[in-house]
Amino acid sequence: MFQDLEEVISEMEGSDITLEQSFDLYNRGMNLLKQCSKTIDEVEKKVLILDEEGETHEF
Repeated sequence: MFQDLEEVISEMEGSDITLEQSFDLYNRGMNLLKQCSKTIDEVEKKVLILDEEGETHEF
C-alpha cells in the first residue's frame, strides 16, 4: 500500500503526464492515503506501552 502511494507520487512528479492523468493520480493517491491512515490507526490501537512497574497499557 505504501509502495503504491510512492509510485503515484513519482508518476505525478513526472513532467510528461496530462492534466487528466494528474487528476486521476491525485484521486488514487488520496484513496491510498486514506487506507494508509486507517491502517496506521488500527496498528496504534494495538500498540501497548510498558510502564515502570512492568505492566502494559494501551497507547
